[in-house]
Amino acid sequence: MSDSHDHSGPHEGPIKTPKQLVVAVLFSFIIPIALIVLLVKYVASDAKPAAGSSGLGAEAVAQRIQPIGGIQVKDASDVASLKTGEQVYAAQCTACHASGAAGAPKTGDTAAWAPRIATGYETLLNSALKGKGAMGAQGGGDFSDYEVARAVVYLANKGGANFAEPKAPAPAASAAN
Repeated sequence: MSDSHDHSGPHEGPIKTPKQLVVAVLFSFIIPIALIVLLVKYVASDAKPAAGSSGLGAEAVAQRIQPIGGIQVKDASDVASLKTGEQVYAAQCTACHASGAAGAPKTGDTAAWAPRIATGYETLLNSALKGKGAMGAQGGGDFSDYEVARAVVYLANKGGANFAEPKAPAPAASAAN
């Protein structure tokens, strides 16, 4: 068998001149360093595309840490700024009492209201403020207890009662005394 390749001679590579060697050495250092610099600039840039979420944005963080509720202090003695029974009924009570939803007695249904009216104004007011059955408590909500009482009188009187308008709360004692 004859070997057609002679391995005894000098090995020749792609670099044949010293100029080619210098160029090859420079490119073998410059190209990786340039790639590293470009990669660092990309990673450190502020305008990166989002990874599918804006949850860490300033607006999203501000929305998550905003207060859940607030406190609004009303002067219960200022009767002029308080809602009438009809206004409270329209805003709060009509959703169930107009249609009879969840077993609520319908507005003006004297037969349904008669046994409730027979229990008296105080019992009806207590049921409205603390809740009863499917009706949630109305006390401590958007309306003062006095406004809820006015709505109870309005609604009961539409159902055949003859309750008098509740008395306005006494003015709060001033801190200057």
